[in-house]
Amino acid sequence: MTSDALRRRVEFYRDLGFTYLYRRPSAESLVSPAVEIAAAEPESSMDSLFELPPITPPGDTLAKIREDIGDCKRCRLCEQRTNIVFGSGNEKSPVVFVGEGPGADEDEQGLPFVGKAGQLLTQMIDNTAAKEGMPIRRPDVYIANVVKCRPPGNRTPERDEMEMCGQFLARQLEAIRPKAIVCLGGTAGKALLDLKEGITKARGQWYKWRDIPVMLTYHPSYLLRNQSKELRREVWEDLKKAFHFVYG
Repeated sequence: MTSDALRRRVEFYRDLGFTYLYRRPSAESLVSPAVEIAAAEPESSMDSLFELPPITPPGDTLAKIREDIGDCKRCRLCEQRTNIVFGSGNEKSPVVFVGEGPGADEDEQGLPFVGKAGQLLTQMIDNTAAKEGMPIRRPDVYIANVVKCRPPGNRTPERDEMEMCGQFLARQLEAIRPKAIVCLGGTAGKALLDLKEGITKARGQWYKWRDIPVMLTYHPSYLLRNQSKELRREVWEDLKKAFHFVYG
């Protein structure tokens, strides 16, 4: 296994909350088997690590991921939900949009971004592509959220809720393997990138989730609350940059 492949696997298990990897005890010594992840990268310890399972199960698909979620009751968000909102769109899309979580309309219909924010997102995607002469419309992209169940009162998801759902979002992104990800809002940025700065400073810049480029921009709901032509122009610039990167 190359050092880059090992690093990606270590990062995956760190994202899921694992603190330790384990190495086989040698015949010559009975040293402590626990090895901190931070110490896993030096070449001297690579040969002694267990062969880790793949980042995603072999042959992982969106259908298999949805099956594994099942009637999820892994966190408190299940208590008041109507429907699990998995994701929708082109499963082979070279770009994936990631939002925060379902709202009331999404919870009712079981689909992401179908309320007012969703209608604005559709306009954002369609209008940006049209202005740039690209035959891309919302059905051509894939859209998902960090959490799959509606937080009560549309509150921001808690860290443990995002971590629990994050394993399935990670599998979705790995199964699709898009050329780029567009994060909608600061919560999505924090979930995928552990972003420390606010969305105002972070938007419009390229980051990376594992080895996939990530563009951050404002969430449509933020634009609905702040009727600013300047904010909408910034979103257009962000999406234009992302679309040209993805579609050339």
